[in-house]
Amino acid sequence: MNKKEGYAGIDYFRMIAAFLIIAIHTSPLATYNNTADFIFTRIVARTAVPFFFMTSGFFMIAEYNYNADKLKTFIKRTSYIYGISIALYIPVNIYNGYFTADNLLPNILKDIVFDGTFYHLWYLSAAIIGASIAWLLVKKIGLKLALIATAIIYIIGLFGDSYFGFSLQIPFLKSLYTNLFEVSDYTRNGIFFAPIFFVLGGTIASEKWHLSLRNNLIGFIVSFFLMLTEGLLLHKWGVQRHDSMYIMLIPCMLFLFSALTYLRGRRSSTLRNLALIIYIIHPMLIIVVRGFAKTVGLQALLIDNSFVHYLVVGVSSAAASFILVALMARIKVEPKEVCVYDGTDRSWIEVNLDNLMHNARVLQAAMPEDCKMMAVVKAEGYGHGALAVSKCLNKIGITAFAVATIDEGLKLRQGGIQGEILIMGYTSPMRAKELHKYELTQTLLDYDYAVLLNKQGYIINTHIKIDTGMHRLGFNKYDIDKIAKTFKMRYLKICGIYTHLCVSESLEITDVEFTHTQISGFYDLLDILSKQGIKLPQTHIQSSYGLLNYPEIECNYARIGIALYGVFSSGNDKTKLQLDLHPVLSLKTRIVLIRAITKGESVGYDRKFIATRDSRIAILPIGYADGLPRNISCGNGSVLIHGYRVPIVGRVCMDQLTIDITDISNTEIGDIVTIIGKDGQDEIFATEVAENSDSITNELLSRMGGRLKLVNY
Repeated sequence: MNKKEGYAGIDYFRMIAAFLIIAIHTSPLATYNNTADFIFTRIVARTAVPFFFMTSGFFMIAEYNYNADKLKTFIKRTSYIYGISIALYIPVNIYNGYFTADNLLPNILKDIVFDGTFYHLWYLSAAIIGASIAWLLVKKIGLKLALIATAIIYIIGLFGDSYFGFSLQIPFLKSLYTNLFEVSDYTRNGIFFAPIFFVLGGTIASEKWHLSLRNNLIGFIVSFFLMLTEGLLLHKWGVQRHDSMYIMLIPCMLFLFSALTYLRGRRSSTLRNLALIIYIIHPMLIIVVRGFAKTVGLQALLIDNSFVHYLVVGVSSAAASFILVALMARIKVEPKEVCVYDGTDRSWIEVNLDNLMHNARVLQAAMPEDCKMMAVVKAEGYGHGALAVSKCLNKIGITAFAVATIDEGLKLRQGGIQGEILIMGYTSPMRAKELHKYELTQTLLDYDYAVLLNKQGYIINTHIKIDTGMHRLGFNKYDIDKIAKTFKMRYLKICGIYTHLCVSESLEITDVEFTHTQISGFYDLLDILSKQGIKLPQTHIQSSYGLLNYPEIECNYARIGIALYGVFSSGNDKTKLQLDLHPVLSLKTRIVLIRAITKGESVGYDRKFIATRDSRIAILPIGYADGLPRNISCGNGSVLIHGYRVPIVGRVCMDQLTIDITDISNTEIGDIVTIIGKDGQDEIFATEVAENSDSITNELLSRMGGRLKLVNY
């Protein structure tokens, strides 16, 4: 089971929200004080359903999510739950005489679509409709405009709910809502009520809402008391037709939900399932508790005492849900979020997502306070699997990524990755439409390239690359006029400006001096642009070594590549910051054949290995076509088996290599062999393999994975 850290606060609040909904249907304080009960059940508890909508929106809807698979999955799953719930309450509806009412078919259709076939099931149909409306609006007009649109829809619904009394004073509105209530009994539904909260969830997920935990808590307290005042005044004036929609409910939920995202920890599918089942079955438990109380003559305690009634219903609902969750776990094993080695692959790469998230947190902690990580996931995430790595990082709040090509960017965006995706390399201007459609951010290589891209007529997010001494891509730092003109181009939205440090990994005096020249040249340019009245966009200078050796640089982003994966480019590299980074990737294969070789016999191409003794040679199904360097042939590299090192002998072939297992007596066909990674007390680091092949880790890792299975855990 994946133990990665997530939004534990959201899962914990699911249970609170479930019990708040039980309170709505049991009025726990009614026996003692009607005003107190109104405050608790009609104001406080009204945060529960919006919370559930926001939770779904948080994980499904965001400005940069163009993949409809999440929406389809949500609708399919919710429809399935809705169908089961409808079937569950059919006996109750029969007992209540539901099916003997006039105009049965139109009423059934109305209830299924809007009102729910049992009073609390409206939430499920509202979730389906609200999610669809919100997702489509975000896709078509963007997150900001979708927020405005759904707020307007909410306001329209507001005057059919808590503010209905005011609508009755205006004949046109009275007629409008009267006709509306022929279709749906409430404006608290998937059209008027739900969409705004789905979009709010997406707003928070997209990091369009930036407040500290402290400020979110202050905002929640203030908006909650304003909502309390609003609710009490409306109740006093008697204008409420229903009492679920308040103006201040929107900011109240925005602050509350944002605060919950700060509580991190291991997410719990058990809590999620418990909250859902409690929501569905608690009306059934209300019926059971009432029936039991009448049977045993305890109406005064279990029914008439509203607080006891609430406690009994809540406890029994929770107990029944625990039992059902336990039974579901025994009957059906939930599909795992991770893939494990199943013994059928010839060779494979293991990616430890826990270590990835650990590295991300450690690196973020080393950055200046206002600096964010831009995760570099080009070349399939340095061989780790770009989409899986990006999804993992998305879930812990990282929303800036860097790739080398437009096709790498499209793969991420179409895979549902949210946030900025910066293309650091060349993209043909003829593909400008794709850059615009998928909101990818293109690096401007020089002025002529910017002119060509601007001529395509599509609004494109861009970052200006500045050449401060590497002399690769970028505007010359002295081309002030051309850089200034680029900021004024009609179709290019300049979102960032950056440079790249070419010797930041070195602490040699001359290299440090050159790096400081690059840094000062970049900031001199920014100062000139600022004095010309140009509003500076987001800035970034540091790559992995830029952060590790120059942590004092203050930019908006740090582009972290190789360090994110827990390794250095070379094992000999020394850095100012000594961070606790863990390798993320392991490379493994298995023995497919064992040969007995007599003294004097040779193995492999060119007869580069000739046995000096009777030997046992194991054949491994991995070679240089899998990214393993041919330079580690003939004893230049080793592998681990059962915790022991054994040498690679003979030439590394395209698809196989051979190892000498003569001294390891307990080996057999099928045994797992570690080429990179830990086995027992020993570990082979990627830096070791890279150095043995006269290369660097960046090259070694990024060449892997063309035909190797990636196993995430």
